[in-house]
Amino acid sequence: MIHLPAPALIGVIHLQPLPGSPAHLLDMDEIIARAVADGAAIKQAGFDAAIVENFGDTPFPHEAIPPASLAAMAVAADRVRRETGLKIGINALRNDASGALGIAVATGASFIRVNVHTGVYATDQGFIEGRADETLRYRKQLGARVAIFADVNVKHATPISHPDIGQAAKDTAYRGMADVLIVTGVATGEPASMDQLRTVKQAVPDRRLFVGSGATVETVAELLSVADGVIVGTGIKPGGDTSRPIDADIARAFAHAAGRS
Repeated sequence: MIHLPAPALIGVIHLQPLPGSPAHLLDMDEIIARAVADGAAIKQAGFDAAIVENFGDTPFPHEAIPPASLAAMAVAADRVRRETGLKIGINALRNDASGALGIAVATGASFIRVNVHTGVYATDQGFIEGRADETLRYRKQLGARVAIFADVNVKHATPISHPDIGQAAKDTAYRGMADVLIVTGVATGEPASMDQLRTVKQAVPDRRLFVGSGATVETVAELLSVADGVIVGTGIKPGGDTSRPIDADIARAFAHAAGRS
């Protein structure tokens, strides 16, 4: 399983639209160059890892992402890991945990992020049900030492099974056997609630807890007074614009605010 310092800093590499997605324009060389440049900015700023995700592939599939997207993600993730030396994670949006595991095994990634690991959520892709049993059994079948970072009451979703975030966290950790828990705001770039962070930390004290959205240079220190790490993408881009490259200066300022020298 992945070993990260405490607190841990993970940057998000938002891949440009991949082959087969509605907005796809760039060829793979351009997509990879952008991803590697973002990874280099994260690495130079002192971050510990990066998550590679198909953020440009909106509207996201309900579950399994197309084979072309899986292949493109694998190529991009492999190049980022090899050229930057970062630990990497995979997030196959919207909720393709099996696909993410396959990419992780093929590329040497250390972890995957699963938006809906347990429970049932109403999302902009329709109702999504957690498939923790399938994900864990597939990980076992692959013989993979890939950590599962699982969201609790994830952004862009309304919980149907357990609106109470403390109970949802317990189910995700103890019934879903997630290795790390993530708390987000209501949408991309929106801040996580300090009260919700405290509730999850109290409910599940034996799992590491990460903030999964909305962290900024101004707020990261307070967030890390409760959380064990942050996952940040929007907060290290100029104007919070997810379509733009990571800004190396903002990333360094973020790391400094988080206590990195």
